[in-house]
Amino acid sequence: QVQLVESGGGLVQPGGSLRLSCAASGRFLAINAMGWYRQAPGKQRELVAAMTSGGSTNYADSVKGRFTISRDNAKNTVYLQTSSLKPEDTAVYYCNAFFMAFRGEYEYWGQGTQVTVSS
Repeated sequence: QVQLVESGGGLVQPGGSLRLSCAASGRFLAINAMGWYRQAPGKQRELVAAMTSGGSTNYADSVKGRFTISRDNAKNTVYLQTSSLKPEDTAVYYCNAFFMAFRGEYEYWGQGTQVTVSS
């Protein structure tokens, strides 16, 4: 069984920052891509940032220059450092990862962590 557990969400004022963490645990051979998605009320889930096992990154245009994704492969953990937060960044942030197992590659999601940007 594989689990992704997020932490670091909360309430922050506009212009502030938060660091989200997502730790993977369980039985797997390797982790391929890891990333962060978000879903605001009434909107579809969207990609925020992703990173391959080789370190290549992909960001949504709306967060470029403000958010940074990173990974600690030794800890099976992915981070999302956010800065210059705006009210429109308010959403539930979900961790996503692709795990390699003997039978192939599997996609997992975390339970989500709420980020609220408000004064």
